[in-house]
Amino acid sequence: MPALPSALAEGVFAPGAGLLKRERTRVQLVQAAIQVFSGRGFAGATIQEIAAIAGMTTGTVYNHFKTKDEVAGAVATFLAQTLCRRISDSQQLVTDGAQRMAIGNQRYVWLAQQSPQWALMLLDVAAAAPELLAAIRDYTLADLRLGVKQKSFRVPSEAAAMDLINGTVAQAMRSVALGLAPAQHGRDVATCVLRGLGMAPADAAEVARRPLPLFPPLTPPATKPAPKPARKPSRKPAARS
Repeated sequence: MPALPSALAEGVFAPGAGLLKRERTRVQLVQAAIQVFSGRGFAGATIQEIAAIAGMTTGTVYNHFKTKDEVAGAVATFLAQTLCRRISDSQQLVTDGAQRMAIGNQRYVWLAQQSPQWALMLLDVAAAAPELLAAIRDYTLADLRLGVKQKSFRVPSEAAAMDLINGTVAQAMRSVALGLAPAQHGRDVATCVLRGLGMAPADAAEVARRPLPLFPPLTPPATKPAPKPARKPSRKPAARS
């Protein structure tokens, strides 16, 4: 499997702050699994390699995961949550619910363009693990509710709207990952989703065409310390003769 896009990898391999020891160990194992999957693929990866990359024993891995499939599920959930956080970080200055929805839709399709195999793994795990969808549900639901509050969206029910969003975006990701979609598919899919949520065709197209905000760096660039003011030369009193 190819390496993750740099904007996503930055979030994936960021050190976990404020985690308890067991949670921190689990995150380290998931990060190690991502490295192994990237190098050897899921089929070629072994529990022993994951343990070695993490600097832990095989027994430690089995204390957290019974099978390699459980590791894959944890990796998929971790990736999805990280992507959601990175998308949310990029939207800090975006207050329009419709635009936030379009950004989220297009960023998932972007993942399928950048890393098709990772996107397919996410989709396959999601089909068998409802907890993955539950992990990212709140982000999408918040944007949906904001759009409804701003009267951009008109939907018969939240449940129906969420199925529309999740089903459409998941199928778009699969189409892109398999090379079956045309260029600008993410933008077109976002337009369709916005129309499905009740926006007028022209308004939906205009929102979906807006430039995507960049992913912000996780840490601000280092700044040079301000130079210290020059010390004034001390004036010694003239020696008396």
